[in-house]
Amino acid sequence: MPLRIEDYALIGNCETAALVGRDGSVDWLSSPRFDSPACFAALLGTAEHGRFLIAPDGPVEAVERRYRPDTLVVETDFRTSSGRVRIIDFMPVGVGRTGVVRIVEGIEGRVRMHVELVIRFDYGSIVPWVRRDGNGISAVAGPDVLYLDTDVPCRGENQRTVAEFDVEKGDRRHFVLTWCSSIAPKPAALDPEAALDEVARFWTEWSRRSTYQGPYRDAVTRSLITLKALSYGPTGGLVAAATTSLPEKIGSVRNWDYRFCWLRDATFSLYALLVGGYREEARAWRQWLLRTIAGDPGQMQIMYGLAGERRIPELELGWLPGYEGSAPVRIGNAAADQRQLDVYGEVMDSLYLARRHGIEASGDAWSVQTKLMEFLEAHWMNPDAGIWEIRGPDQRFTHSKVMAWVAADRAVKCIQRFGESGPLDRWAALRDAIHRDVCAQGFDAKKQSFVQAYGSSHLDASLLMMPLVGFLPPSDPRVKSTVAAIERELVHDGLVYRYATETGVDGLVAGEGAFLTCTFWLADNLVRLGRRDEATEMFERLVALGNDVGLMAEQYDPVAKRQLGNFPQAFSHVALINTAHNLAMPEGPAIDVAGRGQ
Repeated sequence: MPLRIEDYALIGNCETAALVGRDGSVDWLSSPRFDSPACFAALLGTAEHGRFLIAPDGPVEAVERRYRPDTLVVETDFRTSSGRVRIIDFMPVGVGRTGVVRIVEGIEGRVRMHVELVIRFDYGSIVPWVRRDGNGISAVAGPDVLYLDTDVPCRGENQRTVAEFDVEKGDRRHFVLTWCSSIAPKPAALDPEAALDEVARFWTEWSRRSTYQGPYRDAVTRSLITLKALSYGPTGGLVAAATTSLPEKIGSVRNWDYRFCWLRDATFSLYALLVGGYREEARAWRQWLLRTIAGDPGQMQIMYGLAGERRIPELELGWLPGYEGSAPVRIGNAAADQRQLDVYGEVMDSLYLARRHGIEASGDAWSVQTKLMEFLEAHWMNPDAGIWEIRGPDQRFTHSKVMAWVAADRAVKCIQRFGESGPLDRWAALRDAIHRDVCAQGFDAKKQSFVQAYGSSHLDASLLMMPLVGFLPPSDPRVKSTVAAIERELVHDGLVYRYATETGVDGLVAGEGAFLTCTFWLADNLVRLGRRDEATEMFERLVALGNDVGLMAEQYDPVAKRQLGNFPQAFSHVALINTAHNLAMPEGPAIDVAGRGQ
């Protein structure tokens, strides 16, 4: 039986990442970038598709694990009848070095350990040529080679590398696994103990820059570290998650590749970084955004590759059975070809937000914004695929129209507050026209609620963004009645679902977990409605749904009590940071959840 999604911990180096299970196995590793083919793919298949296991060779009585405080170093303790052993896992920091370091430390008694290394490149499909190499092995196939350096004698057995060894109190045994291009020289030897000190110092010093002063420091710091780990250092891009094809419903087809950068995440991520004190990272994310969307605004996509690549073809990997049989396994994401008009508002919001928080002005940014507005003026009323990237017919989604209003509103504010040059009266008139249109066509008088799309009677959790972006004040009766309707129809067991999948609106089979980000949005609304105690209770429950090391996937199944979707999910951790800041303000939310509308 595979591990649950929440049984994994993330390690990374701001270029790629790996997932370490509670059982001592690294089951997911992409090299050298987040979106590169995996050389360990047991997460989506079986051990035969690649993993790196180090664990006691016998029954385990108890497992405890933790991150070292304020770092991305994972410690997993195994207790057996003969003693206790600790495995320390991390990725060395430093541009251009991709690998995993595993240190086995004896804590009590004497424990017999077992090692099993199964290397399978290209998502578990390619068996490499394995040879002895110094104190370890090399495994090469095509463009890739992995080197294992260790002080533990290993042997080959059934197309895998295995070993057994004993560890006593005070012993430390080392395993350094390094990826390299097969045509490049082998990287210089790494001192694992020095690398541990370096990586612990890197993350500790980075965490100390946080300016958060509220009561949820541990959760906020862990979320900020997770965002940093999901950032791609060479370009400043931020991937949505470290994985692909972890299901939103076990056994279903709702399996997508999230190892890309979504424009929609930009505003939320920028705010989370800015209020956390990380201006350098926020500046890098803004620069990634400007480089990526440059060009014809009509060709702007909703997501891009880590360096701004536009071609993200979606393929299915038929040789992988998928997590718990959830097929197909997909790489790439066809949603990149969808038209989603809300991203124009989110980009305008992001660039406005950066200016409001003191990120230096950029003439290029305003030129880009002007072109985006010219496109939106002609196309804002068109149907689109919406925020949830439906694979059904395009509709006139209310949230998309609200975000078109955001775009016009932020353009007007840039002229008024920052002295930019532009058609102020025309864009102000556009803003008012969109507002009237949404209020007339997006509100169902019979239901007393805004609805998912014009002419629809269905609800959608994205409507919770309306007061958060400043479209209507929280005191507006229509906002209050919409929140009440969402609480009646989309909240189950205290958690918010995006929409009723049974309606068939998304063109997929029904069923998925509760959406954690939407539940944070509801908490933000409750704060603004003066229901602070309820908001606090909801927030603290959400934090408790994170796993034992504080990580969150995209969704949660309150019946099976398990996490669902790609992991860890940047959007969930961004929402946690933003709601924590809102709750920390004695008078109300920090600045409209994402610094908007002010």
